[in-house]
Amino acid sequence: QVQVVESGGGLVQAGGSLRLSCAASGSIFSIDAMGWYRQAPGKQRELVASITRGGSTYYADSVKGRFTISRDNAKTTMYLQMNSLKPEDTAVYYCNAAGARLGVLWGQGTQVTVSS
Repeated sequence: QVQVVESGGGLVQAGGSLRLSCAASGSIFSIDAMGWYRQAPGKQRELVASITRGGSTYYADSVKGRFTISRDNAKTTMYLQMNSLKPEDTAVYYCNAAGARLGVLWGQGTQVTVSS
C-alpha cells in the first residue's frame, strides 16, 4: 500500500516562490507516475505537472517556465518548485500517485494562496 502526504503550502505575495513536497511511503515500486493537481474554488481539479518513473515531465501551459517538478534519487519524495507566483495560482494543491497495480491515490491537499 502507498500513502502520499503533501506539505509546503502557504501564503505568498505575487512574484514570490513556494516549494511543495509530496512524500510517498509504502510500496513505492508500484508507482508509475506522480503528479501535482490543483483545484481553485468553483473550478475543476486540473493537472499542473507530472513526472513518470523514467523521469519524463509534463507541465500545463499556464505554469510552463515558472514551475519545476522534480524528485529525490530514492524516488520517495516529489517536489514542485513554484516561482513567479500569480494570484491565479491560488488553489488547493494535491499530490497524486498512479500505477497499473496501484490505481490512483490522492494526498490530503495543501493550500497555496497568492496575494496581489
